[in-house]
Amino acid sequence: MVAASGLSKRVATAAGPLDILADIDLQIHAGEAVAIVGVSGSGKSTLLGLLAGLDLPSSGDVRLAGHHMNALDEDGRAQVRGELVGFVFQSFQLLSGLTALENVMLPLELANTSAPRLQATGLLERVGLAERLTHYPKQLSGGEQQRVAIARAFSMQPAILFADEPTGNLDSSTGETIIDLLFELNHEHHATLVLVTHDEALAGRCERRIRLEAGRVVEPDGTA
Repeated sequence: MVAASGLSKRVATAAGPLDILADIDLQIHAGEAVAIVGVSGSGKSTLLGLLAGLDLPSSGDVRLAGHHMNALDEDGRAQVRGELVGFVFQSFQLLSGLTALENVMLPLELANTSAPRLQATGLLERVGLAERLTHYPKQLSGGEQQRVAIARAFSMQPAILFADEPTGNLDSSTGETIIDLLFELNHEHHATLVLVTHDEALAGRCERRIRLEAGRVVEPDGTA
């Protein structure tokens, strides 16, 4: 479902070129739940962005469900993401001028889905926000905002869900609730889940881990 070969990312800095990722090879199969782990600065979020087609590598290849993302222009990559991918971010990424219901309805409306209000309402009820449909993000707690983000991510029934530190801005109790909800919905939708986390409890819920050190994938024993 998700594959990378020879994936590298180099950026220019005042001190010269900096390799954020180097020669990443990986495969993630359909229906798998995989955690990308590593210390801060190891390249986790950069790798997630490349796998999701949000950014382009300096070299190497990324394939999503058989689509060679590097070979597509931005419109082509956006189309693949729209058809296959859902996102959950640490910062929620909700539109402040839209209600919870409108935030979840938006991707459904953009895709010309039938009965977007009904579908969005059902998803918000599923994540426990039946009484918060008309509330704006600033009127919701962090945990409630993340619930809206999760409902929005699953609104298009994605084949692949990418999550970047989904519990990073939440207290431990709220984070555990969000983890439970994320995995419940993921199992219900049979999606492939790829998440970045420093939370060992969250990583432990996944079937396997991809560990990064200094921009390279390492084995559990630390060998490259």
